[in-house]
Amino acid sequence: MNHALKAVRFFPTRRSIGRSIARSWGLTLGLAGALALPVAASADMLDSLNPMNWFNGDKYKPEVLKDTPAEDLYNQGLARLKVRDYPAAAKSFAALDKQYPYSQWQRKGLIMTIFSQYQAGSYEDAIGSAKRYIGLFPQAADVDYAYYLEAMSYYNQIPDISRDQDRSAKAADLFAQIIEKYPKSEYVDDSRYKLQVTRDQLAGKEMMVGRFYLNQRNYVAAVGRFREVLAKYQTTRHAEEALMRLTEAYLALGVPQEAQTAAAILGHNFPDSVWYKDAYALLRTDGLEPNEDKGSWISKAFSKLGLG
Repeated sequence: MNHALKAVRFFPTRRSIGRSIARSWGLTLGLAGALALPVAASADMLDSLNPMNWFNGDKYKPEVLKDTPAEDLYNQGLARLKVRDYPAAAKSFAALDKQYPYSQWQRKGLIMTIFSQYQAGSYEDAIGSAKRYIGLFPQAADVDYAYYLEAMSYYNQIPDISRDQDRSAKAADLFAQIIEKYPKSEYVDDSRYKLQVTRDQLAGKEMMVGRFYLNQRNYVAAVGRFREVLAKYQTTRHAEEALMRLTEAYLALGVPQEAQTAAAILGHNFPDSVWYKDAYALLRTDGLEPNEDKGSWISKAFSKLGLG
């Protein structure tokens, strides 16, 4: 049998197609008949599922819920604060923010939301709410309080010195903004104190990394870290050690002039420091004395603050 005959034999004819359709229709009609009884029996159920019938008669009555009066929500929040249920208080105050936008109730609700979240220890939520408050009400009388709560939310999350100090940096920045923008704020004194604490933390991190590089004899990298301490944090307790470590690093690099300057600045500003005694002894092992070079970056850095 050639290929042409095979094609003719297996190609469906009009009659075979007709028989297939008839069989399919018969099967379909049979299935329809089989399904007719349960469909008819469940007509009421299908009627109830018809979306067009959902709003007919008494089957469904849409109801518009009225907002809780603003004063009631505020008082609810205060009551929950009184019993120290801070998460519940935050929800009540947040409802004011949502239900009464563009009003004084929204402002009052939002600032109390920040406070409640802060008290609950939900610092990330408090930070987000504070940022929103500052964005919405930058001229409000209590915006300094929003800045303070945001700063404190970062401050309370400052990790130990061995870990990343991003939160220390953010807290320091916000405390500095409070001092600069709102000098008469009741939060200025505490902001000054906590700014010093956060700056000390940031300086401590730089010192830790600098000492690591020094122990690895990577003196250039070490100088970079100690220089950072003197450039940004020279009013912290770490400045004394940074000057001594610079004396050590510059001697190791063979730059005695800078080593002598670091020791001289250390002795002039902190004459009773144990770090000065160490720096002086280190210079003497090389037959050197502390001697300030006025052209050195170290001398210039301290002169800007009236030191040195």
